[in-house]
Amino acid sequence: MKSPAEHTETQRVMVGTDRSETADQAVRWAASFAERYGAELFVAQVISPENPASTEYGAAERTRAALAGEELAAYARQLAGARGHGRVLIDPDPAAAIVLAAEQEKIDVLVVGNLGMAGRKEFLLGNVPNRISHNARCTVVIVNTMPTGDQPSKPSQTFVRGREPAPTEPRLMARGSQIAAVMARHGLKELFGRPDEEGSTGRRRQAKRLRSALEELGPTFSKLGQILSTRPDLLPAEYIEELEKLQDHVPPLTEREVVGVFERELGVPWEDVFESIEPKPLAAGTIAQVHRATLVGGNRIVVKAQRPNAREEIEQDLALLEVFAEKVGERPALKKVIDMEAVFKHLSSSLHRELDFRQEAENIARMREVLMGYDRLSVPAIYNDLSTSRILVMEEIQGVPVVEAPEGPERSKAARQLLESYYKQILVDGFFHADPHPGNLKWWNERIYFLDFGMVGDVGPEVRENLMLLLMAFWQGDAVFLSEVTLMLAGSTDRSDLDIARFQAEIGELMAKYRTAALADMQIGVILQEMCEIALRYEVPMPASLTLIGKALAQVQMATARLDPTLDPFDIAGHFLMRSMFKGMRSRLDPKALLYQSQKLQVRATRVIDALERLVGARPGPKLEVKFRANTLEDVVHRTGHRVALGLTAAASLLAAGLTAGSAAVAEWIPAGFGVGGAVLTLGLIADAMRRH
Repeated sequence: MKSPAEHTETQRVMVGTDRSETADQAVRWAASFAERYGAELFVAQVISPENPASTEYGAAERTRAALAGEELAAYARQLAGARGHGRVLIDPDPAAAIVLAAEQEKIDVLVVGNLGMAGRKEFLLGNVPNRISHNARCTVVIVNTMPTGDQPSKPSQTFVRGREPAPTEPRLMARGSQIAAVMARHGLKELFGRPDEEGSTGRRRQAKRLRSALEELGPTFSKLGQILSTRPDLLPAEYIEELEKLQDHVPPLTEREVVGVFERELGVPWEDVFESIEPKPLAAGTIAQVHRATLVGGNRIVVKAQRPNAREEIEQDLALLEVFAEKVGERPALKKVIDMEAVFKHLSSSLHRELDFRQEAENIARMREVLMGYDRLSVPAIYNDLSTSRILVMEEIQGVPVVEAPEGPERSKAARQLLESYYKQILVDGFFHADPHPGNLKWWNERIYFLDFGMVGDVGPEVRENLMLLLMAFWQGDAVFLSEVTLMLAGSTDRSDLDIARFQAEIGELMAKYRTAALADMQIGVILQEMCEIALRYEVPMPASLTLIGKALAQVQMATARLDPTLDPFDIAGHFLMRSMFKGMRSRLDPKALLYQSQKLQVRATRVIDALERLVGARPGPKLEVKFRANTLEDVVHRTGHRVALGLTAAASLLAAGLTAGSAAVAEWIPAGFGVGGAVLTLGLIADAMRRH
């Protein structure tokens, strides 16, 4: 690599300064260097803004920056005569601003001081010289400014950065031809047409061919198959069983590739952040690779690095799959097997989430809040200042697999908390870890740690409410109500073609099977999965989240059963539901909340009465005029409005009586008064209805 003295075509030199004494040493070195070659000298200073540019203070900052620019230009001319120029930049990122200015001015040599680079232990991620040297695309001279004195220091390092070639466009046609060839080799007609054998045998043959084709097509398609294996609501059982066998047959990244990912994302040499990186990966998947490492300072971490071409390959294959879904998704034979539109949407959203590691970091932070009340459960700490969309730096959990936790009361308590936390995650917070297999649960410092948050589930409020009812129905052994709740979950309560009696009978058999089973066999997750299978047989589509919930609960209960075989999952679920309901009732008994709800109810009742009065013409405003030969609409609406007002007021009084009865902060006469008032109004409503009849 050539030294600056060997660059005979050096015409423009830029030096960065913060006007400090040490930075002036770098400026004087740059001036001497520019004079040697008769080059233009640009002295650049970056000012970090403290206020938005649109505000009065921001405008004042820019005025001060303009004055500083004039002073800097005078300083540059003093050093280099007519060849001297000054530039003051306003930017919160000094390194990025200097690199950009160097590109705009077509600088040949960029000079910076090495303050802050004396040793790796003094390194900060925002270190300007390191970042400039790593990102600039011209020759960079880092001057050793540590020695004092008037003599210019020697440059300590020189980096030459060439412009990287622009990425080539994805070769969709070539990739499409490859995919078509693989599908043809595995029997395209067999894969997506009518099976040569009816029933399960024919579907299993198709599933095996599909799995073989996905494995041959490479990492992206293997990942797609793995995601599909979690969706029995989209694919038949034979396909799910085959796709679960898919493995990540991908070679690990080389050390050079891993280091390249780190340096591109962090913008600095890897040695400035990591003391060491273990070359052998902990895991190598289709999207990322995981390594143990040690930070400067000694903290042990785990770092997840995305494969350099993962995003490009996945985007390319998704584009082809979208075209495929549009072209063949409506074919009747294929539609009987797979809903291609739903499959593509699910795959696309899942893969895009997995490609952004910031999403996984947010999932971990969110789960930390969910587990706040459990002292035996936790998640790894995240180094947010070192994590990006393509690398994730986490605390290393140094324990053992959860099934190897030592015997003791801590283990039993952790098992109970683990199971209960899943009821909370699913039923209260609507956010849960969707892949809690034993490899993702570790025991360390007498706690269970959740690992790998690439797959999480979200549960909407309506599904959560119905799930609570479902668990309570199972807890109480009510098969009829359990069937009703199942149909509510599926949104199929108005199905006229459904054989309700047979459906209820199958649900009842499922309940009887597990309510009399041994404690170790009473697995809520497995029960939910079997309920989904029954619903699918009756073409009652359950929510996609319920499939993930069943799988997650099945996995977590397997772990808790090994930690403490005496735990009764339904007993824990029942007590958790009762506590949750009482907690909700106590929150509603708060006087402020009670007053707020009563006022809101009063306003709504008044608005209903006002609207009815306007409608019948009793008050000014638009009114409805319809002539009937029978009783007038006005009388009907008036009676209806009268009854609605009585009913709402009676209901509000009785509700207030119930809510205030258990509160110590309310006088005893208040609930009694509400109760008497509600009873009187209810009797009045009944009398009015009987009189009208």
